Amino acid sequence: MKMLLRNRGLIYQIDLKCSHIYTSFKKFSSLYNGPSEVDGKVVPFLDGANRESSRKVEGVRQVLDNVCHILESGPWGPALEDALSLLDEKPKPELVIGVLRRLKDVNVAVNYFRWAERKTDQAHSPEAYNSLLMVMARGRKFDCLEEILEEMSIAGFGPSNNVCIELVVSCVKSQNLREAFDLIQTMRKFKFRPAFSAYTTLIGALSAVHESERMLTLFHQMQELGYEVSVHLFTTLIRVFAREGRVDAALSLLDEMKSNSFDADIVLYNVCIDSFGKIGKVDMAWKFFHEMKSHGLMPDDVTYTSMIGVLCKADRLDEAVELFEQLDSSRKVPCVYAYNTMIMGYGSAGKFDEAYSLLERQKQKGCIPNVIAYNCILTCLGKKGRVEEALRIFEEMKKDAVPNLPTYNILIDMLCRAGKLEAALGVRDAMQEAGLFPNVMTVNIMIDRLCKAQKLDGACSIFEGMDHKVCTPDAVTFCSLIEGLGRHGRVDDAYRLYEKMLDSNQIPNAVVYTSLISNFFKCGRKEDGHKIYKEMIHQGCSPDLMLLNTYMDCIFKAGETEKGRALFKEIKAQGFIPDVRSYSILIHGLVKAGFANETYEVFYSMKDQGCILDTRAYNTVIDGFCKSGKVNKAYQLLEEMKTKGHQPTVVTYGSVIDGLAKIDRLDEAYMLFEEAKSKGIELNVVIYSSLIDGFGKVGRIDEAYLIMEELMQKGLTPNVYTWNCLLDALVKAEEINEALVCFQSLKDLKCTPNQVTYSILINGLCRVRKFNKAFVFWQEMQKQGLKPNTITYTTMISGLAKAGNIVDASGLFERFKASGGIPDSASYNAMIEGLSNCNRAMDAYVLFEETRLKGCNIHTKTCVVLLDALHKADCLEQAAIVGAVLRETAKSQHASRSW
Repeated sequence: MKMLLRNRGLIYQIDLKCSHIYTSFKKFSSLYNGPSEVDGKVVPFLDGANRESSRKVEGVRQVLDNVCHILESGPWGPALEDALSLLDEKPKPELVIGVLRRLKDVNVAVNYFRWAERKTDQAHSPEAYNSLLMVMARGRKFDCLEEILEEMSIAGFGPSNNVCIELVVSCVKSQNLREAFDLIQTMRKFKFRPAFSAYTTLIGALSAVHESERMLTLFHQMQELGYEVSVHLFTTLIRVFAREGRVDAALSLLDEMKSNSFDADIVLYNVCIDSFGKIGKVDMAWKFFHEMKSHGLMPDDVTYTSMIGVLCKADRLDEAVELFEQLDSSRKVPCVYAYNTMIMGYGSAGKFDEAYSLLERQKQKGCIPNVIAYNCILTCLGKKGRVEEALRIFEEMKKDAVPNLPTYNILIDMLCRAGKLEAALGVRDAMQEAGLFPNVMTVNIMIDRLCKAQKLDGACSIFEGMDHKVCTPDAVTFCSLIEGLGRHGRVDDAYRLYEKMLDSNQIPNAVVYTSLISNFFKCGRKEDGHKIYKEMIHQGCSPDLMLLNTYMDCIFKAGETEKGRALFKEIKAQGFIPDVRSYSILIHGLVKAGFANETYEVFYSMKDQGCILDTRAYNTVIDGFCKSGKVNKAYQLLEEMKTKGHQPTVVTYGSVIDGLAKIDRLDEAYMLFEEAKSKGIELNVVIYSSLIDGFGKVGRIDEAYLIMEELMQKGLTPNVYTWNCLLDALVKAEEINEALVCFQSLKDLKCTPNQVTYSILINGLCRVRKFNKAFVFWQEMQKQGLKPNTITYTTMISGLAKAGNIVDASGLFERFKASGGIPDSASYNAMIEGLSNCNRAMDAYVLFEETRLKGCNIHTKTCVVLLDALHKADCLEQAAIVGAVLRETAKSQHASRSW
């Protein structure tokens, strides 16, 4: 048998056998609080009954105090449980509820809740469960939430509306909006009906941080639950989607609202005009302006002011002026907001004479311009760098309006931007003389501008000079200075400031951690960067997508490819949807790490997710395709990029030209090169080098020279890579004299040759048998402190040996082996022949045995030269061994030819 009980406006359905719990609790509450109600009437207690009840209440309260005292006495354990049992073996439900309502520690509350459950061997009442949830809400700790909600679901009751709202509000206050969202989803998982106010509170909070997708999810859930959504709720969602630039989604919501027979009010129209206008959809804002008139709604001052502001920002000043005149002529009293907006519009366009005339017109109409009007003009003068004029206007404004804190902040801002720190400090002092004290915004402006001007000591001085009793630094103050110090390499100072931020009970946000991580990585201290990320997680700060993207970019640039891949997966695991920047970073990181072949798959994952590529993303993907050999696909993307309205940049053309040049499609590469020039794109040395390299490798030396000449005529300076491309082409064409002239030009232009430069020349000289000349370059290379590579070593050793310079060849050979180098067959054969020709037969034989042990191939000619030298030196035993090897070699070659 079941019955319905009502408690604080909520209905619970519980077993009849538990009904005495509620009844007893009601009695206890009425005794404790005074007169009770019967059928809505207040009935006073009789004196005797009142005294008896008071004794009972006092007794219950004493037990309650004792239980709470025990719970606060120490950590939970057997001793504490025994103390509770001695006090009350089977705690009554009303006692449990009373205790839970007093507790603040969530862990203690959960332990007591479970202990009472075990002792009574009975399920808790709805009120007890709700009391426990309230403890969790107050403590903002939800580890056991899902478990508790599941138990309530099985018992057939849910959290009360008040509890539901309190849970969401506690998350919102602590800015854990994702946790609040997950909390509501958990309730829906167990088929509970979250309170209407819980939904609207969270949607409002999410709108402030532009979490449009989560807002839309909650909005649709409200509709599914049968809640009546209002025009105001539609307006909130439309504003967020419009400001994010998601026009289609915003218009879809508008259509949905109209299909639900809601009439748009003037607030909605004003929001649409303002929101669509701010993202550059001026024509759409105009459409709403005219549409509201056709629906019988007269534009108000807000409507006109919003539309004027939109037109001014879109540089459609003539239309703004026309609309302003239309408004002004219809008003007996000037609309101050419209005047201020129009003044700002004129100022932003640099038309200060018109702005000043509007101030005079306002005065003529009997309305003295307010401080906001002057602040608008001062702001615009500051942006245009007209500091002296701004200071003059500041003095003039005092006749009409008293400068306020923002006025002084604007002046300080422009003076700091202009690098006039002393003047800025003078304005600060004048502010104090006027009875205004610098607020945290004043300090933030000064610190931020000084950091950007690289005057870090001045910024630190202002921070240290803050009177924390009057003006306490906020998160922005710390963030600006931490970023400024970190960006200029003072990462240890930045970290000390972060610690000071923690000590002052400021909670660092994702922006602070992003700055610290990024700057530690830039300084090459990747381990410290990783520690900062772990510390952020430990401090309970939730990373945002920008932080995760920045961290992933740093990891890839530090060469930690697998960690970068793992972080990309973590972005998804944390509930974020990777954006176009996430994918661009991943593709760029994989390309740099040599995994360009994976670009194709990642690109299509990005497309499937609906990411809209920007210019940077196109450049990254095109570069990846070119480096993975998919040049045709890269070319297609270049054409797609143009059709989508994204103008290819020098990076775009550079990637495709380089890709085409590497696969010998040089005519197409050159056509693209000419196309880029015709579009006025300033081509860089990298693009010229790609063409020089491409033409040089296929032997088209004349064209390579022409490209080099054009490069220099454009005023660009070839770098060492460019010269190396041309040198390599000349060496391969055996134009060694021309290569030497080219090398001299390189040095004349103050370009420092590198290891590759010398290697190209040495190999080229050895190829044309100019071994001694090659050795001169070898020695020059050594003097420059450059280390030859394996190919250069072996080429030089072989060359010197063939030239008969066996002493230098032997020295190089031994030095090469001592440095860990592994000589190849050509080196061994050349050394054996050189030693044999210099009558050092036994030295040659020792090297012959070493060559055999290394498993290197010994040439027939080498064996013949060594055999002859051994016979001349009467080394008959060794000659016999060489002869046997020669015979075996001859047999194997004969067998190979026969086969």
